[in-house]
Amino acid sequence: MKKARIRDRLTQYKEAVTNLGVFPAIIYKVSQLRNRYTQIEGPFNLYSRYSQFPLKCRPNTSDIDVFSQIFVSREYRCLDDICDAGLIIDCGANVGFSSAYFLSRFPRAYIIAIEPDPANYSLLESNLAPYGSRYRAICSAVWSHQTGLVLSEVLFGDGREWARTVRETRTDETPSMTAIDVGTLLDDSGYERISILKIDIEGAEASVFSSNYESWIGKVDNLVIEVHGEECWSIFRKAISTVGFSMSECDELTVCRLTDRRAR
Repeated sequence: MKKARIRDRLTQYKEAVTNLGVFPAIIYKVSQLRNRYTQIEGPFNLYSRYSQFPLKCRPNTSDIDVFSQIFVSREYRCLDDICDAGLIIDCGANVGFSSAYFLSRFPRAYIIAIEPDPANYSLLESNLAPYGSRYRAICSAVWSHQTGLVLSEVLFGDGREWARTVRETRTDETPSMTAIDVGTLLDDSGYERISILKIDIEGAEASVFSSNYESWIGKVDNLVIEVHGEECWSIFRKAISTVGFSMSECDELTVCRLTDRRAR
């Protein structure tokens, strides 16, 4: 058992070195240990060969786990064959790590990053600021239509910062944000198509794909989504059934690639 744990740790470190670089991997592993066993005051920087700029990470939060998914395990390696990208919409952008990955990977891309949690959003703005005019950040949530939303008081998943959810306001509530739909984001962007649509919105995909998707779903070249639960799966499958997507799996992601753009 002890030898197996040592092998696992060595494998994880080799993966970190490969995808981050030698010194960034050391910083990552040290930060991981400090984050687990000590109290760190204030954000610290993490680095990767797949990010053009350093990335700020909050101590004692889910941030370092998000960094690990995106930059160590490289969960978006499923898109490695894409040579160029125009418009990328990042739904559930959290603290900006996925957007930073895409902006670094595709130097001509423009990103719209949407994140509803104010604390996450604040760090997102800090992490994306070095990219200048190549992004637009929106502190809101993606829905099927424009409506009033609030952060949900019901815990989702492990309840940490990477699992924030929203719900529609009740009649006696004041909304803290106005939802936005993908079609409006595309129309306002000046682009004709969405090169990459990334969706990780903790179950709100049930709303996004329940209605008002017909005008934009065929204009998505690559869709990467984490689907949460059977109800979401049923709604999502129905929505994409009329589009010529090929589907595959990559870790927790479902990857939909448009097989024939000429048909759209």
